[in-house]
Amino acid sequence: MGNIKKSKVKFLDLTHRKDGYSTIYRWFQRVSSNDWSSGHFSDKLVVAMRNFQTVYSAWDGDKLIGMVCALDDGIMTAYLHYMLVRPEYHHQGIGHKLLDLMKEHYQDYLRIGLIAYNTELDFYESCGFKKAENASPMFITSLWT
Repeated sequence: MGNIKKSKVKFLDLTHRKDGYSTIYRWFQRVSSNDWSSGHFSDKLVVAMRNFQTVYSAWDGDKLIGMVCALDDGIMTAYLHYMLVRPEYHHQGIGHKLLDLMKEHYQDYLRIGLIAYNTELDFYESCGFKKAENASPMFITSLWT
């Protein structure tokens, strides 16, 4: 089922789906068994989801297959977070489309930022993001990824 036509995938603002947050909760419970450390805190993630200013999701029928979330200051800077696409739906343009929706939503902002793992740099660069040459992300964290 992972190889689908792009026209079949629906991209939605998550707030337009009544079952969106409960679907995400179940998804987070499943991915918590993987190496994604945030997924081990599914209860906290659902609260976090409700606090994001912007959430776009991708659906194959009733199946949540991808999402991206953003925090913003209302005028200058947006920070993209939790960019996730189910592995069986990779390389089908879903991640690109989710990022395009965010870039369009925040087109009048002065900065759209994200933190990319080194293995994902090429993907984000293909979406128009550039690696900072004079800055590095820094954390105080209990997470391992």
